[in-house]
Amino acid sequence: MLSQVVLFRPYPFQVGQKIHIDGGPRGGDWEVIGVSERKVQLRCPVSQRQVEWDRFAYFVEKVQTQWPRQD
Repeated sequence: MLSQVVLFRPYPFQVGQKIHIDGGPRGGDWEVIGVSERKVQLRCPVSQRQVEWDRFAYFVEKVQTQWPRQD
């Protein structure tokens, strides 16, 4: 029997990428400043705050947009 299944794949981050996380506690604009097999390091372009998190994000879509956002 076939079932509808949602597939998630880890995103292959690259240093220098500008990303926007839509929602959740990590939401907002970030620049990728470091990548390892298990971790990703990000920097906020406004506050310059740097964080290191387990690799977590999944690709949804690629868009042309203002970055950082001026919400």
